[in-house]
Amino acid sequence: MNFSAEKASRKWPVGAFRRGGAAMVTAAAVLLCLGMQAGPAEAARRAPSFPWDDLFGTRPQRPHKAARRSAVPLPKPRPAEAPAAVHAPAATEPEPPAAGTQSPAAPAEAARPSETAKPADAAKPAEPAAPQLSACRQALTEEIAIAPSIPDIHGAGGCGGEDLVRLEAIVLADKRKVAVKPAAILRCKMAAAVADWVRTDIAPLAQSLGGGISNLDNFDSFECRGRNRVAGAQLSEHGRANALDVRALGLANGKSISLTDRSVPRTLRETVRHSVCARFSTVLGPGSDWYHEDHIHLDLIERRNNYRICQWNVDDPLPQVAPLLPAERPEEAPPREVAAKSDAPKADTSKADHGKSGTGKPDATKSDDAAAPDRSAETKPQPTKKRRQSRRF
Repeated sequence: MNFSAEKASRKWPVGAFRRGGAAMVTAAAVLLCLGMQAGPAEAARRAPSFPWDDLFGTRPQRPHKAARRSAVPLPKPRPAEAPAAVHAPAATEPEPPAAGTQSPAAPAEAARPSETAKPADAAKPAEPAAPQLSACRQALTEEIAIAPSIPDIHGAGGCGGEDLVRLEAIVLADKRKVAVKPAAILRCKMAAAVADWVRTDIAPLAQSLGGGISNLDNFDSFECRGRNRVAGAQLSEHGRANALDVRALGLANGKSISLTDRSVPRTLRETVRHSVCARFSTVLGPGSDWYHEDHIHLDLIERRNNYRICQWNVDDPLPQVAPLLPAERPEEAPPREVAAKSDAPKADTSKADHGKSGTGKPDATKSDDAAAPDRSAETKPQPTKKRRQSRRF
């Protein structure tokens, strides 16, 4: 077998590739020489790009262009007191103009912070409007009562309410103040009713007693509880801040008038009773139940057909001098002689017996029998103290 180079291309197909590869290497060497003679820029432009140039590292690197810095004037720094600017979306931002085409008015426009603040002011959320005062709150001014408003209370089980005030004092027509001790937390309508009651009815009444009224004894106002403090009972009007318990009225001379004291004149208590029953929808006092024996309950609950409850019994005053009771019998006293009244008739009968017998000697058996009732009367037990008391009452 002949393995000569001339016949290798006919016998082995690899020979054709060898000759093609040699031709390609020769062509690459020629092009490399031409690229070295030309300038680096021309060689970069003229050099053909072959896929194996990067593989062998023969592809020359193109020089980067020098970055040109445009002479764009920078804006002035933003003032510290300027509001925050709102950035517009990137798609709507205009492209910065070139250095040669920039208008001379650009720096002046960039230095105007007020124009950039306009979008920020428009983007701020609107402040919530102040809550509008109710008609009762507008009418209950400081010329009538010192009653600052307090936040609404929303407790468990429906306790609390809205349009609440803290009633601290009531201002009379002559500018004197009637303190509420302690301050009462009430709804505005209830506080206005109490203030009107004191100014119109109680102040003239107390003026004739001791120089006028000075304070109002608040026994209870707002308290989240059931009626009469019974567990599980219906919610009291005290839990809705719609009730006030009044115990006494303080006068300017230092005296205190208890509305449930029977020593207070009856006419005075009846006058107060008529005044509260005409103004409040519920009035509870002595005689309603034993929970209200020492104070007066007032509230403004709304019922069907404007139904009202006024349960306050104005009792008669107690007697100034109590009736004297007889003195008790001392224990060491001798027993009373109950049979002392029957001695005279018995003596007469004994004399008659002596006359019948005809002898001057008395009959022993008869005398003993006659004396027996006396002894039994003396030894009869006296009624005890308990028996006398039970018979008396």
